[in-house]
Amino acid sequence: MESAIILTNFLLTFAVEAMGCWKQDTTNTWAFPTLMLCLYGFFCMMKPSEPFLTPYLTGPDKNMTTDEVARPHRHMLGVLLQLGRDLRDCYGSRKLLCWSLWWALATAGFNQVVNYVQVLWDLRAPSHSSAVYNGAVEAIATFLSSVTSFLVQYMKINWDHFGELALGIFSAIDAGCLFVMHFLTNIWACYVGYLIFKACYVLLLTIATFQIAVNLSMERYALMFGFNNFIALLIQTILTIVVVDSRGLGLDIVTQVSALILLPIYCSAKSPSKFLCQRTI
Repeated sequence: MESAIILTNFLLTFAVEAMGCWKQDTTNTWAFPTLMLCLYGFFCMMKPSEPFLTPYLTGPDKNMTTDEVARPHRHMLGVLLQLGRDLRDCYGSRKLLCWSLWWALATAGFNQVVNYVQVLWDLRAPSHSSAVYNGAVEAIATFLSSVTSFLVQYMKINWDHFGELALGIFSAIDAGCLFVMHFLTNIWACYVGYLIFKACYVLLLTIATFQIAVNLSMERYALMFGFNNFIALLIQTILTIVVVDSRGLGLDIVTQVSALILLPIYCSAKSPSKFLCQRTI
């Protein structure tokens, strides 16, 4: 441990001197970034406590044998098997699967809209020739979203019976907002459509979170919510490659918005019909 500390102090001293030399010689621009990268790699890989882990874990108060500590692949396999069982239990419920599917699709579409809506606004009202209020609209949208999510707790609604109907209705409203942003060239129409779109999404996300939470044990919250977000990011990546990237379709921004309309339409097409069938029966 002492030798590692001495080596660390030496490297830090050397780095300070190198920084001074780099500041004096401004033409040698590669030296400082290279040194920092080397130091970063060294400190990331230096693990001075690792040789002491096995004696520590096999001590009399840890109740672990040397064979158990020297074979981490068995523990890894056990973790993966437990993860698989937990995911099977989480998504074995049809209700949780439906809400998680909506979560992943809606979040992927929402992230795409948020990432590229500024480009659409600049197309509708170029900043070099128009008065723009993009920052104010984003602030208002965030405020409205927080208000809608806060008001959900005061809605005396049985979400087990009306949750999917709300999902279908507000998903259809989101699709309508995207239609407005696509077909109307007025920047104020785009602003209003975005405000309603974001508020409805956050409202539905709050309802979806509640529906998943009440049907899931607390120990699996992080697993399911994290996995849902992972699937959403995976779908978003695929959307970006296929719709936006030049290696894919390379669509223009207006056509991208129309392509994203399919996501909320898909969500809204499934839920109301199922709800009406259940009510009829």
